[in-house]
Amino acid sequence: MYVSIVMWDLKKSEATVESLRDYLRDYAVDAYSTLDGMKLKAWFSNAERQVWGAVYLWDRPDQMQSLFSVSKAIEIIGYPPTSVGAFALEAIAEGNSVHETLAGLGLALETGAAAPGELAGDAAGDAAGDTAGDTVTA
Repeated sequence: MYVSIVMWDLKKSEATVESLRDYLRDYAVDAYSTLDGMKLKAWFSNAERQVWGAVYLWDRPDQMQSLFSVSKAIEIIGYPPTSVGAFALEAIAEGNSVHETLAGLGLALETGAAAPGELAGDAAGDAAGDTAGDTVTA
């Protein structure tokens, strides 16, 4: 299996994390659910830093070319991702979770869900490293 990671720094865009949540609810979740060879797409965000992105899990590397085939994100955001990476998957661990399935989870889909302090300010970005705007090639 293979992994793609795509990320936008939204600071130069009129789009915001909040407005992109509508895009997920109204179009993207359903559209991406139809892609052959894509096992999973998980969108992520940090509203305080205005970062938006996604992690994809693919069956084969040639299927990663479908990355933007149904996307409207470039059109909505106004420019291509600021960071794109492609990687071979080394391992997956599934822990004990209260969630039996991942489908339907996330702030964009959960009615009345509030971002937990939008990740408690800077803490989440610092833990993951401040990579907004960095370009990754693989």
